[in-house]
Amino acid sequence: MQFKHPEILYALFLLLIPIFIHLFQLRRFQKVDFTNVAFLKKVTIQTRKSSQLKKWLTLLMRLLAMACIIIAFAQPFTAAKNALTTQKETVVYIDNSFSMQAKGAKGAILERALQDLFDKVSGTEKISWFTNNAESKSVSAQDFKGEVLSIEYSQNQLTPNQVLLKANQLFSNEKGTVKRLVYLSDFQQKEAFPPIPEDLIVDAVQLKPVKASNVGIDSVFIASKNASITQLKVKVSAPQQAQNSSEITEAPISLFNNEKLVAKTAVNFSENTSGTVTFDIDNAEEFIGKLELSDPNLTFDNTLFFSINKPGKIKVLAINEADGNFLQRLFEKEEFQFTQQTFKTLNYNGIPDQNFIVLNELTEIPASLTTALKSFSDEGGSILVIPSSQANLNSYNNFLLTMALGTISEEKTQEKKITKIVFSHPLFKDVFEKEVANFQYPKVHSFYNLSSNATPAIGFEDNQPFLVQNNKNYLFTAAINNENSNFQNSPLVVPTIYNMALQSLPLPRLYYTIGEQNSIAVPVKLGPDEILTIKDSTVQFIPLQQSKANYVLLTTTESPNKAGNYEIVKDAELLENISYNYDRSESNLQYLNPEDWEGAEVYSSVEALFDSLTEANAINSFWKWFAIFALLFLIFEMIILRSNFAQRSSKKRNINITPN
Repeated sequence: MQFKHPEILYALFLLLIPIFIHLFQLRRFQKVDFTNVAFLKKVTIQTRKSSQLKKWLTLLMRLLAMACIIIAFAQPFTAAKNALTTQKETVVYIDNSFSMQAKGAKGAILERALQDLFDKVSGTEKISWFTNNAESKSVSAQDFKGEVLSIEYSQNQLTPNQVLLKANQLFSNEKGTVKRLVYLSDFQQKEAFPPIPEDLIVDAVQLKPVKASNVGIDSVFIASKNASITQLKVKVSAPQQAQNSSEITEAPISLFNNEKLVAKTAVNFSENTSGTVTFDIDNAEEFIGKLELSDPNLTFDNTLFFSINKPGKIKVLAINEADGNFLQRLFEKEEFQFTQQTFKTLNYNGIPDQNFIVLNELTEIPASLTTALKSFSDEGGSILVIPSSQANLNSYNNFLLTMALGTISEEKTQEKKITKIVFSHPLFKDVFEKEVANFQYPKVHSFYNLSSNATPAIGFEDNQPFLVQNNKNYLFTAAINNENSNFQNSPLVVPTIYNMALQSLPLPRLYYTIGEQNSIAVPVKLGPDEILTIKDSTVQFIPLQQSKANYVLLTTTESPNKAGNYEIVKDAELLENISYNYDRSESNLQYLNPEDWEGAEVYSSVEALFDSLTEANAINSFWKWFAIFALLFLIFEMIILRSNFAQRSSKKRNINITPN
């Protein structure tokens, strides 16, 4: 027990006064002579014993009454240690990711949590709060209640480590304060829990859906295409929980073209946790598509937007002094416009119109070609250099230094296997499902040693580079003709050179993911004051853009922030359609268990958290009880005194003594 005014307790020493009064009474008894005292002696003894008991009881009641009054004025109370701390800071993290759309017992778990926060938050303490895409520092409880109900869903989700780092930014640097982080989330599985700092209290509230089952559209891609029909395949996925649920056996899915329903089918989940449906669409000028299915749990992944534009082509030029038939086979595809010339018949005026140029084993790279290719590269073009076994090292090194690819030394004749593949390199993104260990590696019979700071993509068995990259320019360190290497016949040649060409001019994809860095090359030339805009029927924004020789490179990341079909326009002219969708990772309803987070206090609901906080911060005051006890003791004293008086009166009435 503690006291608000402990100094008043010194008044307890005043209790000594009535004790002294009762122990040292100042009144003395007077002796009265009486003739017959035999009977009176007996009465006197009984009266004195009764009087002594009454006096001690009266003294006890007075002492207790006075003590209770003094203690009541000192205002006793009990409270937890943290409740008495004058400095407290609270930061609330509200996970507003799409997985929080899942249905709980009282509706969407995020909306229920926001309503509980609105109902429970009170007091004068300042609150800082943040979500996956917003924050507010040191606001009053009333302002917090006004802001919390306007929180909307976001495609982002912070990991537990990111939450702790963000919360630390909102806490002050003052020492001695109690710092509390209220963590409201479904704890969707992202990464392991980090250690909690010693000066931080984490209250984790796991908001669980009633059923962790969800069906969503995972992806869409073109399976095949001919002169009249494009075959579109749609992958629809559901977690294991959905597959085991008797409620989910199939899901209807619809295909729209510019909001017009063109096809409808269903995907069955009776045997697998994912399914694929196929749609055949006519090859029209353009297709502004939307896929839609019905699933009541998570709604964000029930729709997927995509666009099919007029076909554009990547212009590829091969400058040959060696056989270029393997390049012809690689680029005889719909997305490329392939031309090849010999070095002697090269038309320099056509270089700026290309997107990807291959120097196929030129014996020499003259200064005039170096100048033209440098200008081409500066304007965003991509170059691949395949050296000749009889290369003029001086001309090559002048060119390579100009392109920041390094320098090569005298050719060495030695057989080497090409075994090192940098699987994380952009050329091989999504090429291999896993890192292959038993790959049929090609080999070379002669090669050049390279001195360079360029990024290696493929290497020899001794870790020397076989293919390096700097910006959008590439260099092989060995000739790849059939006499010197079997690389042309290797499965590795297709993804390597094919992806170089694809990345030289990023053609519009079916759709892009919001939040990722997306590059879109629009084949248009802009004037000095002209810009491109991305818009839909309600919003528009200007993306980051770079003007190249024959196209404009657009880059988007966080914008737009809403999934849908958009248009790329120059002034009022429509150039291309483009589609954006949310990241599908939120569809996977797999959760961490906050009970495994060492140091965190775990609660099942917002109500349970606030009940615990109220109990922990409660200050129980007892002064009223002591005032009541003081009154009771005074009443007991009156009863004791009145009882003594009544006894004396009765004795006076009943004793009748007649002297002899």
